[in-house]
Amino acid sequence: MIYLRLFLEFCKVGLFSVGGGLATIPFLTDLGERTGWFTSGQLADMIAISESTPGPMGVNMATYVGFTSGGVLGGVVATLGLVFPSIVIILVIAGFLQRFRQSKAVDGVFYGLRAASVALITASLLQVAKIALLFHETSHEIAPGQAVPVVETFYWPAILLAAVIFALAKFSPLKKLHPICFIALAAAAGIVFQM
Repeated sequence: MIYLRLFLEFCKVGLFSVGGGLATIPFLTDLGERTGWFTSGQLADMIAISESTPGPMGVNMATYVGFTSGGVLGGVVATLGLVFPSIVIILVIAGFLQRFRQSKAVDGVFYGLRAASVALITASLLQVAKIALLFHETSHEIAPGQAVPVVETFYWPAILLAAVIFALAKFSPLKKLHPICFIALAAAAGIVFQM
């Protein structure tokens, strides 16, 4: 049953996340909240790992969630679920696109998809910024039935790190460095901040 659910859930993610890996983040956030398969902190870790490993980000994240939820077969099923809608849509579009490519309606649809993609990626940016730059203190019960609310404050080490990396990326001599150098720098700084 878990395999069927993994396939169907990731089919939905793959069907509606127009714009690539970053566009999957809002859908994965919702998926984690609904299913309990992962927390927002684990999602942040998945994003970091998926961005720094080879392969498409959405596929890496689907494989990870599937593996943690259903083992190796779960990883394969979740990955297939994510890519299945794209394969079907591309096969259908390839057959009709040449015939309808000059259509203003088709151009309008593609123009609208660009806007949807930008909106999904912007939503992803805001969610990742919230996870990465805010310190989340979980609520705890002080007396039966009374809980201290969740406190969200700025996580200054992460904000400082983001500002430094942004400044370094804009500095002319460092622009020629490979992105892996910045990933390594951020990983080293993250290790230092966690000590």
